[in-house]
Amino acid sequence: MTIWIPDLTDRRGPRYLAIAEALAADRADGRLAAGTRLPTHRDLAYRLGVTVGTVSRAYAEAERRGLIRGEVGRGTFVQGAEPEQDFRPFTPAAAPPTAGPDDLVMDLRSNVPAGAFGVDLLSRALSDIAAAPDLVDLMRYQSDTGHPRHRAAGARLFATQVPRAETANVLVTNGAQHGLAATLTGMGRAGDTLLTENLTFPGMTTLAAQLDRKVRGVAMDAEGLRPDALDEACRTSDARVLYTIPYAQNPTTAVMGPQRRRDIVAVARRHGLTIIEDGIFGLTGGDLATPMAAEAPDITCYILSLSKCVAPGLRAGFVLAPPDMVDRVARGVRATAWMASPLSLEVAARWIEDGTIDSFIDWNRREADDRVAMARHHFDGPVLRSAPGCYHVWLALPDTWTPADLVREAAHRNVLLVGPDVFQANRGPVPPFVRLSLGGISRPALERSLAHLAELLAAPPHPDAALL
Repeated sequence: MTIWIPDLTDRRGPRYLAIAEALAADRADGRLAAGTRLPTHRDLAYRLGVTVGTVSRAYAEAERRGLIRGEVGRGTFVQGAEPEQDFRPFTPAAAPPTAGPDDLVMDLRSNVPAGAFGVDLLSRALSDIAAAPDLVDLMRYQSDTGHPRHRAAGARLFATQVPRAETANVLVTNGAQHGLAATLTGMGRAGDTLLTENLTFPGMTTLAAQLDRKVRGVAMDAEGLRPDALDEACRTSDARVLYTIPYAQNPTTAVMGPQRRRDIVAVARRHGLTIIEDGIFGLTGGDLATPMAAEAPDITCYILSLSKCVAPGLRAGFVLAPPDMVDRVARGVRATAWMASPLSLEVAARWIEDGTIDSFIDWNRREADDRVAMARHHFDGPVLRSAPGCYHVWLALPDTWTPADLVREAAHRNVLLVGPDVFQANRGPVPPFVRLSLGGISRPALERSLAHLAELLAAPPHPDAALL
């Protein structure tokens, strides 16, 4: 790997474009020969003092120009005279593709990544682990905070978003849901009130019910949680914990801007709230996904997972906790699973250490954005809300349709949807939206399902829809 550090001194404009321009200049001047391996995203970000998302955007721009190429599991290389393309972006088709035998049921309910990337990398990683001399260590019980090397890998992951993230404050978990369970278990007691967005991840409301916590939904707007509504909820309840998804909120895809994050933190400090921050799309969101934990590391438990940027089956998650909360979250890990699976975390740690994870993040970011482009081809921009690097969209329905009508009629075309009611923290009017999860089926099946939905919504519901 070349220790290439671009000179950005006299380059103006966005940092990612400056990096791409410097790469182009160094390639043209012969300072970067064809076939030269470039630094990993994380290494170059560290050397330049920028975020990993900035370097990822720079490399993506350079690849678009034919300057470099990424090779799965090997790294990023300076391109020769003939550019190569291994990622085919979406282009509108004249008609939906015909159905294949595995695409008869088109399920848009599960919010999962596309899953067409990295099987060979997993096979190689497992082979390397099997041949390692310390394999027996992975068969033993681990600390409830996790294996020291796995925690260190998690700290490297967090450090790309949260300055001065320390290994001592990182715990490893069996995915994000386990991280939520361990964190909430370690805080408070039965009967306490948990504040969330009024539309939120149902995995958390289910968890809260199992732990006998009362859930109170807080009003939202286009940027997510409203500071004034949060302040009111704090003044009229005994709540001491807030659960929030600041980036690519589930289900609405809302993104908190910098000022909104600061305002929410200010309310939390004023009322003594601890924040549980769900960063499920934080790694694919790039620079847009700056977490609250960067603003308030002393009151925020920040949870990252590889489920949306690598694979949900890996079950690798990390919690960055304030120093005085590490022991409480560790007790939650011990109470819910005793420890995180060291084999899954070993795979994750190796990929974080050698930069392989950047290939997964880049591929899933591009694939998610491309699938959103497919959805936008069928629906007007204002009615479709999305966030970069996010595999779900929030679709506004015409006045003639209710979510229940669409879920029912779509099912008769073998398109499975989930209504907004499952995301409601509390009872109330059902919003006229549906969440579409775009990653769980093949591209041809997704194109066909989107065409079916667009055709349905172009006309009023069938008058006998409720009887169908």
